[in-house]
Amino acid sequence: MSEYEAMLAAAIKEARQGLAEGGIPIGAAIFDQSGKLIGAGHNRRVQHGDPSAHGETDAFRNAGRQRSYRNLIMVTTLAPCWYCSGLIRQFGFRTVVVGESRTFQGGVEWLRSNGVEIVDLDNMDCVTLLGDYIRAHPEIWNEDIGEE
Repeated sequence: MSEYEAMLAAAIKEARQGLAEGGIPIGAAIFDQSGKLIGAGHNRRVQHGDPSAHGETDAFRNAGRQRSYRNLIMVTTLAPCWYCSGLIRQFGFRTVVVGESRTFQGGVEWLRSNGVEIVDLDNMDCVTLLGDYIRAHPEIWNEDIGEE
């Protein structure tokens, strides 16, 4: 297992926790360059009734204040949406590890065009976990991504 796949395991664990809570199974984790976990979280939109409670924002909040984010690695089970892509750019993350981008592309190309290294692992566990959820709850998924 690669270092990035090991990091993704923490985000998948968060996604599964979110699903167990009745939420959307998207998880995220933030690591330093040595592989130390700084913060992790999952999408809590449904659980908290908060449209800003995405997996990346939850991990960001749980990581607490950092002097700089430039050498930290954001790991997420799904390509970050435009909202989370903005957070990544605003705080200067240079590397984002994506579990999968088949289901949703979000701001991946925009991040790349702005110099952010995107590592897309195309992980089938991530594809299946979210795909099964979307088939069972398309209305909640569409709400999450801002679709009618």
